[in-house]
Parts: sequence; structure tokens; C-alpha cells
Amino acid sequence: MFKKVLFPIDQNRETRDAVAIVSNIVKTYDSQLFLLSVVEKSADNNSVMSDENSVNQLLVGAKELFAQENIIAEIIEREGMPSFTICDVADEVEANLIIMGCRGLGLTHEGAEDSVTNRVINLAPCPVLVVP
Repeated sequence: MFKKVLFPIDQNRETRDAVAIVSNIVKTYDSQLFLLSVVEKSADNNSVMSDENSVNQLLVGAKELFAQENIIAEIIEREGMPSFTICDVADEVEANLIIMGCRGLGLTHEGAEDSVTNRVINLAPCPVLVVP
């Protein structure tokens, strides 16, 4: 059912909270796990999410965390707008499921429209599981 799972990660608490659910699903369905981090560039061409070295450390750390659970994960680092990049990568790796944390910005109508999670839900080529 969920043979390929994409887990976009960042440095937020919501991502850490979703790890247990990702582990459970990957083990239950014997899925291939892809960890994705997107470096978003600002208008002045500087990284919004730290520098690329920090992003690489984040991905390697997450990969090691899953390895402790006997889960082999492939890491992917991309640059671009997070919502579009997440959906593009999901399409590229032929993901059957995207699992994302949610920051709760959707409590207002304006927050829902602007959230990366909401955009991914609307654009994704596969189901999206949002972990509150």
C-alpha cells in the first residue's frame, strides 16, 4: 500500500513529533523511506533555512535516528519553494504517501492558505498524512 514514503523534514518540533508515526508506518508496510529537506532561498539569494551544511547535518541526523529503528532512509536535499519542491520530489520518487508535521497555522483562514502543509495537500500526487 505505502511502498514509498516521503518525509519532508525541518528543524521544527512538529517534525520530531511525527518521527514515531513515520517509523510505525514504514515498519508496518515495509516501505522505502525518503527524507527530504528543502533549502528555500530568499529574494536576496540567501538561504532562509540556515546554510546548506546545517541542512545536510539535519538530514544525516534524521537518517541516523531512523537507522536506530532499523529503517534505511534515503536523503534528498533540494532548493526551491518548499510546497512545490515536496510535491515534485514525491512525483519523482513515485511516493505513495507524504507524511508531514503541521505547525497549527491553519487555525485561521489566512494561516491555512499560507501554510506549506495546506499547499502540499492541494498539490500532492499522493495522499498526505498530517501529524498535528
